[in-house]
Amino acid sequence: MPPTFTPLAPGTPVLAAVSPGPDLAAAGFAEREYAVAGTALRYEPAAGGASGAGAAVPTDPAPYRTRVVVRAPVDPAHFSGVAVLEWLNVSSGADAAPDYTYLGEEVVRRGHAWVGVSAQLVGVVGGPPSIGGDPSVGLRGTDPGRYGDLRHPGDGYAYDIFSQVGAALSAPGGPLADRRVDRRIAVGESQSAFALTTYLNEVAPTAGVFDAYLVHSRGRFALGLGRAGGPVDLQTVRFGEAVPIRDDLAVPVIVVETETDVLSPRFRYVDARQADGPLLRTWEVAGTAHADRWQIGDLEDLLGCPDPVNRGQQAYVLRAALRWLETWSGEGAPPRAPVLATSAEGAFELDEVGNVLGGVRTPCVEVPAQALSGLPSPDAPILCSLFGTTHDLPGKVLRERYASVEAYLKEYAAATDAAIAAGFLLVEDRAAVLAEARPDLVAAALDRPLE
Repeated sequence: MPPTFTPLAPGTPVLAAVSPGPDLAAAGFAEREYAVAGTALRYEPAAGGASGAGAAVPTDPAPYRTRVVVRAPVDPAHFSGVAVLEWLNVSSGADAAPDYTYLGEEVVRRGHAWVGVSAQLVGVVGGPPSIGGDPSVGLRGTDPGRYGDLRHPGDGYAYDIFSQVGAALSAPGGPLADRRVDRRIAVGESQSAFALTTYLNEVAPTAGVFDAYLVHSRGRFALGLGRAGGPVDLQTVRFGEAVPIRDDLAVPVIVVETETDVLSPRFRYVDARQADGPLLRTWEVAGTAHADRWQIGDLEDLLGCPDPVNRGQQAYVLRAALRWLETWSGEGAPPRAPVLATSAEGAFELDEVGNVLGGVRTPCVEVPAQALSGLPSPDAPILCSLFGTTHDLPGKVLRERYASVEAYLKEYAAATDAAIAAGFLLVEDRAAVLAEARPDLVAAALDRPLE
């Protein structure tokens, strides 16, 4: 039986976010929230017990009642036919939508629907955050009047819950029942990317729900199949074996990794690196961090980090990845990218100003005014270790690189256009990328007024 969707009363959904994202009403979009209820199955390893060796076996049905948030064009005629389903992230102890923060502009301008799914136990009923801190109270404890009747049977059921929501979006009674969904794209960042890795390896071969996947900042591991009655044990996951994504994919997958994900001890994606395939691309993005200024915005000072947080341009690369997953076909595959350069000693290889070599190159690292890193200072607290660093280049370095502000801006624009031509940035984002140039730093180094 498909799940049932019950609209919740008008109100503001409980969903952690710093940036409000695009103005939905101005764009002709509406935000609606639903309770979704059904019976889900838990997955166990396939015969032989080897995770990733094949489709897992569904078993042990249990009832659930969770929630979804839907942002979609009000007019069905303005809907693109693409639904972007985000596995909401619970690392903070509360549901959050980090990928909508990056992708919202692309979702709205393309006329997609975005669906945030409260797939995991902690988001619904609360529990200990994986990044440290006191246990949360989840949706039920935050607003009992709105969410008090939600229930979750444990993270072992999260995969089938996610599948059921995706499959039923446009079914009778679904939140998109008045329109046709032609393409379902699953997205998730950090812990949610660990979950999508498990989903791809264990569930996708038989579920057949999603048409493409954007796996963002997944680290070396997968979330595992979980258990009944409780959250996944992340400590066991973190110190388990490195898990690649299966190589017999039936639908396109783009993995986007930051410097933090590739080499930091907390993630170590480098141990799970794998070659691109007919339906797999991995983009390691230079000058980026697991979390960054884009996510934290004006609350940066409240973090108390010893250095300014990362100001890299992964948002624009993620939007390009989503566009490729919207259109990827046998004749139109996305570009391949080199990996970030690492030494035999396991460190990044850096250029003369301190930015990493290799990877997807955005204008801020190709034509630098700052050194951008995804690795933290040695004395950074655990939360700050996710946010990387940004340091303005010394005046002497800028004077040696750029003869004038005009020369800097010309180089920066050329690098932007090259990244667009290569397929790693979108032409629609060109003006926004150009606006992130730092002629003020170059002008100050040259001791000239900025006009």
